[in-house]
Amino acid sequence: MTRVLAVVLVIVAAQLAACRDATSPVAVTEPTAISGSRDDSQLVRMVEEYFDASLSLDPFYAPFFGERHLYGQLGNNLSDDFLKARQALVADYLARSEAFVTSDLSSSRQITLAVFRHSLSTEQQLSAFPAWLLPINQFDSRVLGFWEMASGEGLFPFLTAKDYQAFINRIQQYPVWSDTAVLRLQQGVEQGVVLPKVLVERVIAQLDSQLSGPLDQSLFVGPLKDLVKRVGETEASVIDSAYRAALTNELMPAMVRMRDYLKNHYLAKARASSGYGAMPNGQDWYQALANLHTTTLMPVGQIHQLGLSEVARIHQEMDQVRQQVGFTGDLKTFFNHLATDDRFFFTTPEQLIAAYGEVKTRIEARLGDYFDLRPKADYEVWPVEAYRQQSAAGASYSAPALDGSRPGVFYINTFNLRAQPTWGVTTLSLHEAAPGHHFQVALQQEMNSLPRFQRYYDATAYVEGWALYAEYLGIEMGVFSDPYQYFGKLSDELLRAMRLVVDTGLHAKGWSREQAIAYMLDNSAMAESDVFAEVERYMAIPGQALSYKVGQLKIIELRQQLQQKQGDGFDIKAFHRAVLEDGALPLGVLEQKLLAKP
Repeated sequence: MTRVLAVVLVIVAAQLAACRDATSPVAVTEPTAISGSRDDSQLVRMVEEYFDASLSLDPFYAPFFGERHLYGQLGNNLSDDFLKARQALVADYLARSEAFVTSDLSSSRQITLAVFRHSLSTEQQLSAFPAWLLPINQFDSRVLGFWEMASGEGLFPFLTAKDYQAFINRIQQYPVWSDTAVLRLQQGVEQGVVLPKVLVERVIAQLDSQLSGPLDQSLFVGPLKDLVKRVGETEASVIDSAYRAALTNELMPAMVRMRDYLKNHYLAKARASSGYGAMPNGQDWYQALANLHTTTLMPVGQIHQLGLSEVARIHQEMDQVRQQVGFTGDLKTFFNHLATDDRFFFTTPEQLIAAYGEVKTRIEARLGDYFDLRPKADYEVWPVEAYRQQSAAGASYSAPALDGSRPGVFYINTFNLRAQPTWGVTTLSLHEAAPGHHFQVALQQEMNSLPRFQRYYDATAYVEGWALYAEYLGIEMGVFSDPYQYFGKLSDELLRAMRLVVDTGLHAKGWSREQAIAYMLDNSAMAESDVFAEVERYMAIPGQALSYKVGQLKIIELRQQLQQKQGDGFDIKAFHRAVLEDGALPLGVLEQKLLAKP
């Protein structure tokens, strides 16, 4: 996603999602006292200080961490002061990290130091590129993040009168950020760093959707629905009046100004091209983003070729499924059959959600044979909220609340049932829920022995690579006995392979949006609406889509190396524990850790 350079907020932007029915304030979970050497303690103290300094500098996502003293502050990650302070903070702590001698640290803190250095050095390299000139897009931005919080179904806990007042303060500060975003967009016009035209049209439509009706019908009054029950009748009257005034006088006018600027000025200057390569220094920028998301230095040309070879391999396996089920047409015709035959689709959103509940039970019965480390928190399956269905991915995962008041959430997009075939249920559940994202993300959150920086650190290739590895593991777990469900596994793997081709095609090889769409439609059974959303996602957040396959292939490679090394002594539960127990890691750090084991 278009990542905020602050590492803490990079993580949260990836995990941001709704937080419904919370009944108590989010608890601030301090790291458990970590035993070890004096050097260990000093390192932990340093990364904790960095975490606090980062969040204080940019408190937008403070609710995710339960940092209540920052709930009333919004921050402005686009201001000159912020950009200078952020750059100085990273340089300072990167220099301080160099004072530590790796061999003087325990093995666990050696990992902490490696992750910390990788994170800050990557951010420092990316600071050479003007991401602040592209502060919004249709897929991921602070506009959408603020809406999620403001809806009362996001990370912000509307539980007490103080919470409501804190968010009123945030609403009052929103115009400063929004108007700065407009200023940055205009600077981007002047420097030739602008969004593709189609993405601007999507953002305008999103803003129009929240500005077209009366305030009482908007998502922004959501927190007021249970106001009396939460704060009492006396305070409710005062809060309701102040809240509505802030919405009317601050938030809505700021959104109108942004919408009007985009519609009346920016749209005409937007790019006809689809990829970053068309912008100044765009090729180098894209390679830096690929490095960020894959946590490697793989050249994007090599990634493109890897994608082509993986697509060819997966097509061969798909053709074997076609023959197994007795379909007489060619693979392309088989794709069309699976994408159009009514028997492969649900008829109601309720049926779709129920199907994921059933597969959850089936997968749960197999997990004990493969894992001795698993999260305490459970997860639930929810439909994506109506206001973001059209631009949201087909599925996503949100971590549990820190205080246990809400489980993990596996979101299913019910906007287009023809984009959610029955044969995709098993693999999508493995990826987004257990043992994929839910296992890894929830476990990482629960690891109080890790410094907070490490508990919330996100290495995209690790996080998404693990989830795609979970699909691969499903074969061993025996959950793909139905050949159509196995085709679903191949179909999802094919999507991740096509991403390597299309993302690099758009940003490194000059492909148009239409070329990318044609490639995906020609090579898969995906619904057209899904392909449109996917391609526009890659246009908005270059490089992120590369992380899945690169991460999965590395985890499989490391497992195979350990199996060869350990022979009959290889223990699958021990392998999974070793991969998961230190949280998300850059792939190089993960490799060093696993191969260093006897």
